[in-house]
Amino acid sequence: MNQLLATGVVPGNPVIDLERVNVTFGGEKNKTVALAETSLSIENGEFVALVGPSGCGKSTILKLVAGTLSPSQGNIFVTGREIGANEVRIGMAFQNPTLLPWLNIRDNVMMPLKIVPPFKHGYARKKKGEYRDRAEALLAKVGLSGFGDKFPWQLSGGMQQRASLCRALIHDPTLLLLDEPFGALDQFTREELWEIMQTLWIERRPTVVLVTHDLKEAAYLATRICVMQARPGRIIEDSTVPFARPRTIDVSFQPEFVSLTQRLRERIVAARAVNEVQS
Repeated sequence: MNQLLATGVVPGNPVIDLERVNVTFGGEKNKTVALAETSLSIENGEFVALVGPSGCGKSTILKLVAGTLSPSQGNIFVTGREIGANEVRIGMAFQNPTLLPWLNIRDNVMMPLKIVPPFKHGYARKKKGEYRDRAEALLAKVGLSGFGDKFPWQLSGGMQQRASLCRALIHDPTLLLLDEPFGALDQFTREELWEIMQTLWIERRPTVVLVTHDLKEAAYLATRICVMQARPGRIIEDSTVPFARPRTIDVSFQPEFVSLTQRLRERIVAARAVNEVQS
């Protein structure tokens, strides 16, 4: 069965379209190409991982999609519209949880409901009822039941990252943008959160773009992996991940999984070597 159909993705219904986009900084004499001409289409419900060395443009693509960075050339369309024309509901999680220290965990998780349409219009009325229940249900799913009244400094790094994922998902985003959200965690906590992230994606089916340096993480979570090279940053390979869901950590030790991650690693190393010779 086609991998996109098997995961509930609807072909021909892109949420993200990058059309011949590039990003440069500086003038002609000191121009830096952050992202060479790049085209990328991501279908509704896909989980796409961007992998590659530092400086290859992974986070640049994430910023372009989020609308926090404008392209030097090309067009970006989100849910069929050029970005910036209309509001698009986006959830984001970063390497650091960025929780507000003066708010308890529940209020941190509910923050998008306070500021994102249409939820914000009912926040004052629903914050102690429906919205509180929504936050508590999400916290329970990630193993934080009973921690809503705690403050960020009272939780471990892994627990804070769980709360950060809840905050990113509580307003049912069209897009979920993840910028190395598990990178600062130990291996065991990271793998536990991969399982949680996979479960949340299966249940909610947002379109996800994940930036990561971890090829094992990409192969475990994604439906597609886009390999990027640096100098100039661009996509050099776009591969479908063939493994059925739900995936377990045991899958990562199977020969097919190891072969995929090794092939991607060799692709990145080979591209880096060519660039070093050319420079």
